[in-house]
Amino acid sequence: MGIIKASKLIFDYIRHDEEEKAVEVDRAIDGLSLDIAKGSFVAILGHNGSGKSTLAKHMNALLIPTEGTMLVDGIDTARETKLWKVRQKAGMVFQNPDNQIIGTIVEEDVGFGPENLGVPTDEIWTRVEESLDAVGMLKYRHHSPNKLSGGQKQRVAIAGVMAMHPKCIVMDEPTAMLDPHGRKSVIETAKKLNKEEGITVILITHYMEEVIEADRIFVMDDGKLVMEGTPKEVFSKVEKLKELRLDVPQATLVAHELQQRGIPLPDGILNNEELVDELCRLKLKM
Repeated sequence: MGIIKASKLIFDYIRHDEEEKAVEVDRAIDGLSLDIAKGSFVAILGHNGSGKSTLAKHMNALLIPTEGTMLVDGIDTARETKLWKVRQKAGMVFQNPDNQIIGTIVEEDVGFGPENLGVPTDEIWTRVEESLDAVGMLKYRHHSPNKLSGGQKQRVAIAGVMAMHPKCIVMDEPTAMLDPHGRKSVIETAKKLNKEEGITVILITHYMEEVIEADRIFVMDDGKLVMEGTPKEVFSKVEKLKELRLDVPQATLVAHELQQRGIPLPDGILNNEELVDELCRLKLKM
């Protein structure tokens, strides 16, 4: 069993009237099952309203299933007594770092989570240093978060989650509010944590270029899991992704259009380097 395992997961948003009677039910997750391997880098894609952020909140027990189960490192998130244990196992990084950073000094903010967990003071400062160093922000430890760029704030938010020593980090569109440089720095940080620290990373995004190096991609639509596979397997289905109102990496789209014009390129080209290599190979055959 993986570190995150959903089985026949259903979640309904229920709107009540003034008398607390249910007047509207919106099914956000509809019978979804998935299994995410420990130590993997996984991406979850889907258009707005597909249910991906609702799924992310289940992985951190911010939401509890209406039906079915969500297990985090073997712990059922519906067990209220295990709530903090779940959140120690799976940390969450949100879209807007300003909603997550509460300290007036960077190092104080990163140490806030471990302090709440009752970690001894000496161990807190060790974790703060290690976490800030891991995300490349150690030299900013005495700065005010308000003076940092968006990308730097997001890396501080990631460090704050890391300091609690989670086995998994769930990143819910962490680059949505950042410029290209900020997006790149955050994704590189996530990849580094995955490769060097062995932390499972679950990235929810709508930027396709961010996921081409993922181990596995899950695609959601209308609360259901509709596609699953490696980046090459998923992005080779260009027409299906268009039907799901999703983009594909630019190089993949160019390769697909060339295929439509009769140029014999392989499916699943993910970046410019692969595209150039394949075009050069074809030219040598001519």
